[in-house]
Amino acid sequence: MVDLKDLKGYSRIAKAILCPAHPAEELRLFCELCDRPVCRDCVVGEHREHPYDFASNVIHKHGDSVRELLRGTQPHVGALEDALAQVREMNSALQEQVEAVAADVRTFSEGYIKAIEEHRDKLLKQLEDIRVQKENSLQLQKAQLEQLLADMRTGVDFTEHLLTSGSDLEILITKGVVVERLTTLNRVAYNARPGVSERICFSPQEKAGRCRGYEVYGVIKTKEVDPAKCVLQGEDLHRAREKQTVSFTVLCKDAAGESMDRGGDNVQVVVVPRDKKDRSPCSPVRTTVQDNKDGTYYVSYTPREPGIYTVLVCVKEQHVQGSPFTVTVRKRHRSHPGVFHCCTFCSSGGQKTARCACGGTMPGGYLGCGHGHRGHPGRPHWSCCGKFTEKAECTWTGGQSTARSVLRTVAL
Repeated sequence: MVDLKDLKGYSRIAKAILCPAHPAEELRLFCELCDRPVCRDCVVGEHREHPYDFASNVIHKHGDSVRELLRGTQPHVGALEDALAQVREMNSALQEQVEAVAADVRTFSEGYIKAIEEHRDKLLKQLEDIRVQKENSLQLQKAQLEQLLADMRTGVDFTEHLLTSGSDLEILITKGVVVERLTTLNRVAYNARPGVSERICFSPQEKAGRCRGYEVYGVIKTKEVDPAKCVLQGEDLHRAREKQTVSFTVLCKDAAGESMDRGGDNVQVVVVPRDKKDRSPCSPVRTTVQDNKDGTYYVSYTPREPGIYTVLVCVKEQHVQGSPFTVTVRKRHRSHPGVFHCCTFCSSGGQKTARCACGGTMPGGYLGCGHGHRGHPGRPHWSCCGKFTEKAECTWTGGQSTARSVLRTVAL
């Protein structure tokens, strides 16, 4: 073991440091221009006329600069050590947080999976119950139809045998019983179509409530629209104006009269002029059917000209209640050129020459109506035609007989 200070100026193996360019010479000098140690041969050769000095003389100056730089670098060591410690701590915290979140994910997923499985089992049980219910209904209908068919065949066979093999007297004797039996059979009401349908659908995107605290999706639906139960809703179904959009709503219901509460049914609407109904296979009036996804359908169309139109509304190619129906399309609504006022005096700002179609006048030379004066109708009305309803159609013809001051009232 040798102390470092005892080896100063020597290599680690206690040998002098030789010049790489002149291996026989020891590095004892320092070239200031080239900033590197040199030997005597270097000074007289490559480093000739370069300022130089012995290494022992310049070590203090260069050592001080290195020490100064070291003092500026040492704080970074501590800062880096602290930063590295923080990184290690953050990495540990990150691992702990990842493990905690992973546990939450597993807990949530396991709970959600159990909720979905439980909801699946409920749906499958509901589906099985629907199957049993429909099969029982079909079996009951089948038994009733088989019994009725057997009764029908017995009655028909007996009657045919009587008519072909019985004597006249036998036919006359049993006529009353046979007629009563056949009459009773003919009066028996039966449904020629299956009482239930195979319609069962699964709506996977529809909310089904909560299960185990989780929101689950997927609903089994068995409702089937019944065109005979569907109804039309809307104001003025049978009246319209030319070039003005008409609208109404189709409310679809099932056989029990309950709303479908869903969309997707085949709703068709055709609007044709009555005189073109038999000549045109398609509607000359463009119709729009908007599915509201709640069992209702918004229908709109715009008749181009006045006349009587036939509207056909079909669901599953069958007419709904009230279809087909007729719509009387009148000419475009005439707007009022006048004002809807309480009296001429108020609406004209007290102008004496202003008149009103109601025909009222006031003393003092006023040609228009006023509250409580002769001819005033006692309620608000239109100055141009005298009608009392604000949204009523104007009946003013605009002829020469109408006073020009009525239009002046309008302007005022």
